[in-house]
Amino acid sequence: MDKMTAMETLVAVIEAGSFSGAARVLKIKQPAISKAVAQLEKRLGVRLLLRSTRGLSPTEAGVSYYEHAKRSIDAAREAEQAAQGSGGTLSGRIRVSAAVTFARMHVIPHLKEFLSAHPQLSIDVLLDDGNLDLTANGIDVALRMGALSDSSMTARRIARSDRVVVGSPCYFEAAGVPAQPADLAAHQAIVYDRQGGGASWTFRRGGTEASVEVSGLIRVTAAEGVRAAVLADLGVAVASRWMFAEELDCGEVLRVLDDWELPTIDLWALFPTGKMPSAKAKEFVAFVERLLGDSQNC
Repeated sequence: MDKMTAMETLVAVIEAGSFSGAARVLKIKQPAISKAVAQLEKRLGVRLLLRSTRGLSPTEAGVSYYEHAKRSIDAAREAEQAAQGSGGTLSGRIRVSAAVTFARMHVIPHLKEFLSAHPQLSIDVLLDDGNLDLTANGIDVALRMGALSDSSMTARRIARSDRVVVGSPCYFEAAGVPAQPADLAAHQAIVYDRQGGGASWTFRRGGTEASVEVSGLIRVTAAEGVRAAVLADLGVAVASRWMFAEELDCGEVLRVLDDWELPTIDLWALFPTGKMPSAKAKEFVAFVERLLGDSQNC
């Protein structure tokens, strides 16, 4: 087995999390995968994978090898495409991380268009409202919202959305419509219990700032839960307009306190530290940027 094939095998195993998963991706038998990794470890003289009843995980040496191997594989593919004069043709696999609700509403429904434009490309979408480790999970690009906690990451802001106070018509009919931020203290608030959420909501109007501590019976740790609670008439929530775009347009959800502003929320494209973004990662980010630009211009 040559060095490039060995690298591709180890990368597939780490990204799939198992020998069997890598075998499916590479379309070869599992024993061949196991043998290739064992030979690679023997040649390098280090253990690359830890094997346990819970599965496989890379050692520190395995993570280091993976990072360099992934860069080498991507560079080799892009060099081949350039040599063949097919700079516009993307191939291989891209791994993308994104928040569950945002991806479900604004990315996944449009993937057919992206894949049709790049028929030699496949995509893994890792859905998680938390901040996954890009290197450990083999992620080419992550779509993250809000303030970035790690300033060392290579990041580019690709879109911005208003934050709004929303609730269902049935909820407001029963509880009344707040006329000013202070009125929210008497309402049932659906609190998003993650970074960027919380029970302290700060509004601005002109030079005036108003903060209110909200409370309610429901706290959730995923944006999907905020959506479900609002649509079930359980209370008011602060959310990006992206989260309720369709419902706001059709009146299924109402926006209140329109004369007050909340801090906007940014969408960032993050790339692994120390790694130049691949052509396929940059193309995917440009695609998402166009999608959101088109939706905001509608």
